[in-house]
Amino acid sequence: MIVLDKPAGLLAVPGRGPDKQDCLSARAQARWPDALVVHRLDMSTSGLVVMARGLDVQRILGRAFETRQVHKRYTAVVAGALANPQHDNGWNTIDLPITVDWPNRPRSIVSAELGKPSVTRWRLADTQSPTAHTGITTRVELEPVTGRTHQLRVHLQAIGHPILGDALYASPEQQAMAGRLLLHAHSLALPHPLHGTPMSFHSPCPF
Repeated sequence: MIVLDKPAGLLAVPGRGPDKQDCLSARAQARWPDALVVHRLDMSTSGLVVMARGLDVQRILGRAFETRQVHKRYTAVVAGALANPQHDNGWNTIDLPITVDWPNRPRSIVSAELGKPSVTRWRLADTQSPTAHTGITTRVELEPVTGRTHQLRVHLQAIGHPILGDALYASPEQQAMAGRLLLHAHSLALPHPLHGTPMSFHSPCPF
């Protein structure tokens, strides 16, 4: 397996068209031809991505994701002052069903009628150090329990605190508060696919 640190602005997998072929998976496969995709991050999100070396390991890692043996945590900076009710060691839960907004793809929306169960845990980050923006903001740590498209971005918008720099879910003013989407996958923990030894990886937040 390979753990990679994806920069913001780089596709995780190829997109449609010749101008969207440069991506994290293609760069990895140029160096490790047997590297295979297991999961992905949005183009605008930076941080840790794991790839499998070969089909057997891809299946094992895929099952680990499906059975929630893989734990991911993200750092985000959101608009507004987000109060922490301190429910479970500081962790709070957003439980809102999400579905793709087909008329407005690639957006997703919260929908009680059509959405699939979607759960995100969040808490205030240990540090509230300022970033290069003005206005009232809050730095949070996020843990997706499920893995819906744009889940973290949709859930934070739904509770009234979009992620800064989000071109799909933030207002123009909130988008302008950052030069990129302020969402970074900083932590990845999973069992080794062959012998099950717990492993953890960390990527310092770049903002």
